[in-house]
Amino acid sequence: MTKTIILIPSRLGALRLPNKPLLKINNKSLINYVYEVGQSTNIGEVYVATGDQEILNEVQKNNGKGILTNKTHLTGTDRIFEAYEKLNINDVDYIINLQGDEPLIDINDIIKLNNLAISNNSEMATLACKLESKNSKNESVVKVICNENIEKNNFSTAKSFLRSLGNKKLNNTYHHIGIYIYKVSALKKFVGLNQSQNEKALKLEQLRALDNNMKIDVIFANSSPIGVDTHEDYLEIKKLMEYKA
Repeated sequence: MTKTIILIPSRLGALRLPNKPLLKINNKSLINYVYEVGQSTNIGEVYVATGDQEILNEVQKNNGKGILTNKTHLTGTDRIFEAYEKLNINDVDYIINLQGDEPLIDINDIIKLNNLAISNNSEMATLACKLESKNSKNESVVKVICNENIEKNNFSTAKSFLRSLGNKKLNNTYHHIGIYIYKVSALKKFVGLNQSQNEKALKLEQLRALDNNMKIDVIFANSSPIGVDTHEDYLEIKKLMEYKA
């Protein structure tokens, strides 16, 4: 049986919203909401990977599992690889990199990502959903261009990732959701590569993979989660989650 673990990279030093993982909604921190999402999938063991003792303490005091990593990683993927090595868990086939700032990501979409990646023997896969026209120029909403229509086929491969479409209308373009699943061997390869110029310019680490001819499969998600990147995002998601509660 294929074994998957879920690792959640988290840090306090986000420039646009410092201390983001510890922000509270209904007296629970964002990082603990995301941890509970990971657990609810029943895919495998869940750990938070962080370079900050405060985040580790927050997770552990809520009976979660975490591991302390180097503080200076350039990307979340580099952080989860260190965590994977330190955990030294036997027989892991796939690792899901679940972002710590999307507490409303749909559990069923995560399960779908895991199942389709395994059944298609993907080296690396991610999620995308329908792109609303209002977000075509919004640079905080990352776009992925696929080879085929994933709304019809559920599955395709990524041609490119970009932040803004400008006034262009491109076929098979979707709203990228920042979650990845890697074969362990693909994750090892990825973190061994130097950051590419495209990655640095657009601050999109997935471009490191494409620039080095690593295939990224894209799986269609039925829901569009709200990421918390700014204080305005936090207030929006706080209002939504408090209303639901």
